[in-house]
Amino acid sequence: MALNNPSRRSLLRAPMIIPASALGLNGQTAPSNRVTLGGLGIGGRGARVLTSFLAQSDVQFLAICDVRNERRETVKSMADQKYGNRDCAMYSDQEELWARKDIDAVLIATGDRWHTLLSILTARAGKDIYCEKPCSMTIAESRALADTMQRLGRVYQAGTQRRNGANFIHAYELARSGKLGKLRTVHAEAGPGNRWPPATTHAWLPGQPEPSKQVTDWDRWLGPAPWRPCHPSYVQGRWRGYFDFHGGGILEWGSHTLDLCQWVAGADATAPVEYEPKGMGADTPYSIRCRYADGVELMLRDSGFLGLGSCHIRYEGESGWVETADGGRIAVSDNLRSEVRDTPKEQAAEATTNHVRDFVDCVKSRRLPRANALAACQTHIACHAAYIAFQLGRTLRFDPATDTFRNDEQANRMRSRTMRDPWSL
Repeated sequence: MALNNPSRRSLLRAPMIIPASALGLNGQTAPSNRVTLGGLGIGGRGARVLTSFLAQSDVQFLAICDVRNERRETVKSMADQKYGNRDCAMYSDQEELWARKDIDAVLIATGDRWHTLLSILTARAGKDIYCEKPCSMTIAESRALADTMQRLGRVYQAGTQRRNGANFIHAYELARSGKLGKLRTVHAEAGPGNRWPPATTHAWLPGQPEPSKQVTDWDRWLGPAPWRPCHPSYVQGRWRGYFDFHGGGILEWGSHTLDLCQWVAGADATAPVEYEPKGMGADTPYSIRCRYADGVELMLRDSGFLGLGSCHIRYEGESGWVETADGGRIAVSDNLRSEVRDTPKEQAAEATTNHVRDFVDCVKSRRLPRANALAACQTHIACHAAYIAFQLGRTLRFDPATDTFRNDEQANRMRSRTMRDPWSL
């Protein structure tokens, strides 16, 4: 047989050249071991989280969906620059992204009004979810989120990255190891009232002409929220503080700090049973004293911490206390000085990257991440219950087994909101 006309059999016997990237050589991750990612609604915070995802060698970002063309282009540019190609796809309709069989997981970083609904629909599409916080707008949404993830077996990570922050982990370990003695009170910083008022407004901004759908799809931006006239301030990120779109400073900060208190109190499957608000009617100071069924108290307050950064937590036991915040410093009672080590600011800032890594590892292993759906659900239920007590200005008693307030019809009506057609859970 002529050498220039090889048979099919001889071709099969010939050595094949396989790229190193396909085998996972030279420090590259084989495609079979990569987690493929899409994004829904990635703005400022979402871009910071996406940067952490792009830094993972075993993650490939494939597509962005956003109602704003400007953001689609920005995120595509981030991905294309990272990979040195033009492959990142852009969509304005999330259905197109969900239809992609080659996407394993989705980063959701829209405004709060969309978080629960998009998470549930993404899970139904067979994909895992990393969702920014706050993760829900109501108690009912919180429970629907946890139930759906459990039923469908999806990996869900709430964007409460401080559970993977070195200084917060150290404070947790001090408390859980018994170094503080029996835990008595946990303190969570709520949004400082002079900058993050606890209450939201039911007012609207005056309507302005809607942009073209190619620039910003206003109807899809609103999503399940009530119909409101378009105003560019909403779209540019200034939707916080409006009841239709935001849960107020209690939820905004509590989704982080109360979450850490739930974690250390061993309460990831429950919530406090009593909520007593103080300081209503003024932006600051204010607080909600909460109590768990085992007697541990949770103080959700906007002031009185040590100035260690934003998002303070403090754990107090019978034998000592510990307090820390985003700055990385850890303060403790005198008897615990030898036990404490401060976290360098640069290391404290790695919490988001650590949190993303936790999620990616769990997508592969199918274990629960630190900020899983049930933990997020119970944290948000506690935040919503605290805010309802604040709005009503009275002490409320709550049954975590049924997600209902005891003997308070008005409070129970505030556990859910109606979604705008055609959206529903």
